Amino acid sequence: SYNGKYSDANYIVVADARSSLQKLATCHRASFPNLKKIGITGSNGKTIVKEWLYQMLHDKFVIVKSPKSYNSQIGMALSLLAIEDYHEVGIFEAGISQKGEMINHLHMLQPDIGLITNIGHAHSEGFDSNAEKASEKMLLFDSAKTIIYRTNFSEISTA
Repeated sequence: SYNGKYSDANYIVVADARSSLQKLATCHRASFPNLKKIGITGSNGKTIVKEWLYQMLHDKFVIVKSPKSYNSQIGMALSLLAIEDYHEVGIFEAGISQKGEMINHLHMLQPDIGLITNIGHAHSEGFDSNAEKASEKMLLFDSAKTIIYRTNFSEISTA
């Protein structure tokens, strides 16, 4: 039994640990309505772009950001749980490896600004085409007021 070894610990037993962690992170993030959130996705370059943005903005804003390359279904949730009252801007990475994953990132983060680095061959095995992968990645930006991408980004439509 799990409670015999750690008898002084509290336990919350759930049917799905990942989903429960994501719901907890969503509720935590929602308790900071004034935090401006930047979501970064793409096949490559998410971490370096996040770090560059941090370097450009940290003198003007108190920033929380994804540690290292925490951009998975669990990594995003853990990153959001680091938000504190004093943070003004959050910069978070969102990575996916198969269809259906980005909607979880969207629900957790609800970014105000979206930035897509590129669409390449990384993690392509879960998708039928780069256009399908681009479409899945763009789901992250359904709540965004501003989306930043390169001008010749043919994988998405601006219509």
